[in-house]
Amino acid sequence: MSKARASTYVISITPFTADGRFDEELVRQHLQRMGEGGVGVYVGGSGSGEGYTLDPDETRALLHIAAKTLKGVVPVRGMGTEPRYSRQMIEYARLVEEAGLDGMQIYSLDPGHGTAPNPAETERYLRDVLEEVRIPVVISTHQSVGYKQPVALMESLASEYSNLIGINCSHQDVGYLAELVDALGDRLEVHTGGPHQGLLTLALGGTGFLTSEANLAPKLCQSVIDAFLAGDTAAMMASFGKVVRLSALLYGAGGIRMTKAVLNEYGLSGGIPRKPQLAPSDAEVRRVVARVEELGVPEIEGLSRLVTA
Repeated sequence: MSKARASTYVISITPFTADGRFDEELVRQHLQRMGEGGVGVYVGGSGSGEGYTLDPDETRALLHIAAKTLKGVVPVRGMGTEPRYSRQMIEYARLVEEAGLDGMQIYSLDPGHGTAPNPAETERYLRDVLEEVRIPVVISTHQSVGYKQPVALMESLASEYSNLIGINCSHQDVGYLAELVDALGDRLEVHTGGPHQGLLTLALGGTGFLTSEANLAPKLCQSVIDAFLAGDTAAMMASFGKVVRLSALLYGAGGIRMTKAVLNEYGLSGGIPRKPQLAPSDAEVRRVVARVEELGVPEIEGLSRLVTA
């Protein structure tokens, strides 16, 4: 079992206005709700956070808002986007450190154009970043780039860099997840990307799971961890079943596009996705909201749907 306390982290959305502007107040409102839900928070991620659409000034503003809103309330970290080269990740680290967040993720290197770095290049990249960064860091190993961070390398880096505190593993390979936990779970946090392997990660001795679903249902997602820590298996299983069904529902209907739309239906700070992503149709939103209500999410989260004329 990891020395780290079991936890879940939301990969926060970045709310934008109807004309696509970054709106500081919408962002602040959403992050405040995440803090009230008790989940840890990553901001500016390349998926749920639409990090690739943010310009440097918006990235800086997001990090500062997150620190001011959540520091001391729940753990809050910068996630960022997959870099093309080491300096990009190092520059991002400078922004996170300047803002005063609790830590950051080091994303897997993505040279682009379908290219994957060889093992020596992967090691060089990670060491280049770790040599420059002083704040706590979590290394990502993510299926989106088409390769896995070598377990032996993760062990070596964990022994050499005291500010390396965790691994975020987003792969479908259960054997690889077990290898990571067995090698590093007594020293580092090990979270799995997405909720689907959440209970498996805890069973293996890992720390927990990352979630986009908590953007809509932070209390529900946190209740899985609370029940686990309390040893209440029945409550844990019931909550986890709802999280997985919610995940399938939202991702089957457009992922973060639908999540934002459903948040708006309850008068929350969802905003809209930035183009070229488009908001879902009203009919599809109504269908998903009906299912969200069947799952009991509004009751758990204390939500009331807006009534429109």
